[in-house]
Amino acid sequence: MGKPLFLEGEPGTGKTEIAKALGTALGRRLLRLQCYEGLDTAAAVYEWNYAAQMIEIRLAEAAATRAEASDLFDARFLIKRPLLEALEPQPGGPPVLLIDELDRADEPFEAFLLEILSDYQVTVPETGTIKAEHPPIVVITSNRTREIHDAVKRRCLYHWVDYPSMERELAILAARAPALPAELSRQIAAFVQTLRGEDLFKKPGVAETIDWASALAALDVVQLTPETICDTLGVLLKYQDDIARLTAGETARLLDEARARAAA
Repeated sequence: MGKPLFLEGEPGTGKTEIAKALGTALGRRLLRLQCYEGLDTAAAVYEWNYAAQMIEIRLAEAAATRAEASDLFDARFLIKRPLLEALEPQPGGPPVLLIDELDRADEPFEAFLLEILSDYQVTVPETGTIKAEHPPIVVITSNRTREIHDAVKRRCLYHWVDYPSMERELAILAARAPALPAELSRQIAAFVQTLRGEDLFKKPGVAETIDWASALAALDVVQLTPETICDTLGVLLKYQDDIARLTAGETARLLDEARARAAA
């Protein structure tokens, strides 16, 4: 349909990975714009190479000529950032443009995006409008730290990315940690699924599951035990309050529940 895809969900559920996988599957270049507070057009769209323009002016003065504005604002002085670069023709077809964590950017930046999301074009005051001949595949992600304006969402196809089911998480582990024993993978997936049911400040995402599996493999763990879990909780949980809640007895209870889940 030629519309951007707006992905919203908890941190660590794999929203960014969807864009990466899309680029890999289609054989397209991935252009990533990481959003942050204070992001402006100079970092997101374009800026002029002022140093090179000053050199051009000095050379013109040395040659006793005058540098024309059309020469100074030539394409060779234009530094293209991800949004503008995504509108340019790319080898292998239109790129995948990832606008990551839009909720971290300021609201005025959302308003600036509307022209790009609607018409796939950017207006450069000095040269005019640059429009994509073949629109890029746009993926926008948000961790929902604040609400994104309806004007942005209205231009996109919306999808909520939730935590995966156990079967899906097992498939992810099989792809990302293929050397892990099948039984240990089931125990890991079942424990993380059980842990997400607890009242935690920050539930572990898929990224933490993969990191935990890698850590357990590096430690040559063949079976989960309460002691092993307590020793490696810092891979799964990122807040001390959450870690402090899981005492040895609580960890043993969760492990028993996880084993029952894995057996089922």
